[in-house]
Amino acid sequence: MDWYINNPNWWGDVTGALLPHPRMLMMPGGLESHFEGSEEEKPASFGSSNTRMVVPSSKNTSSQQKHPFMFLIYGRTGWIGGLLGKLCEKQGIPYEYGKGRLEDRSSLLANLQNVKPTHVINAAGVTGRPNVDWCESHKTETIRTNVAGTLTMADVCREHGILMINYATGCIFEYNATHPEGSGIGFKEEASPISLALSIPKLKLWVCMPISSDLSNPRNFITKISRYNKVVNIPNSMTILDELLPISIEMAKRNLKGIWNFTNPGVVSHNEILEMYRDYIDPNFK
Repeated sequence: MDWYINNPNWWGDVTGALLPHPRMLMMPGGLESHFEGSEEEKPASFGSSNTRMVVPSSKNTSSQQKHPFMFLIYGRTGWIGGLLGKLCEKQGIPYEYGKGRLEDRSSLLANLQNVKPTHVINAAGVTGRPNVDWCESHKTETIRTNVAGTLTMADVCREHGILMINYATGCIFEYNATHPEGSGIGFKEEASPISLALSIPKLKLWVCMPISSDLSNPRNFITKISRYNKVVNIPNSMTILDELLPISIEMAKRNLKGIWNFTNPGVVSHNEILEMYRDYIDPNFK
């Protein structure tokens, strides 16, 4: 991930991609795409703790200069939530991890009052252990956090006029007559079967089959399927976290709103991934 942070121009000009679906432009408030502070200004130094990072002012100034951003991140113990905290540290963005349950409105309000964030980032949720099948047999727990909790957070952010960035599963589409397998016809955001309170100011990112360069992480899609006895060989979109998480931070800084299918271009099948795993990582893999 460091390489992508240090080489932000590798993708070229991605401004055109950082535009929400036209539906969002028709909503009250429209698109807010303004900058707060120069992106090129780096803090001279910063200190960090387990829950918060503070960016002090330069030693040459007598008064502390307020940073334009303060992120409140939910999902500290999760994979994506942990990576987001590390990204904020590397970019010098002050942040704190949220405490309490998503469905506990009082704890959400207390966090907002104490932290006073400019953005609330939700990367928390029930994913199921050892796999997503757990959610099917524990629907009450899953709905309590992933549905009721997310809606509660969105409503609290709405009340306080704070932009919410929500990372959620993008595994909500399936091949059909108008999107046949192998056709190259993708799904647009407007085709989403899930629509949660679109009037709430938020940035919704559909993440699918997340992959990172850290193959030691059991949540990594590559690592996960390499341990399965059987896989379903269906081409799917993938989210390369090393590339897209830094972009999501930039989207938050620009106060972008809307729904994005937050995946890399193209599709790849489970079998293709395992074949590359065998060719490049473990020649003895079967």
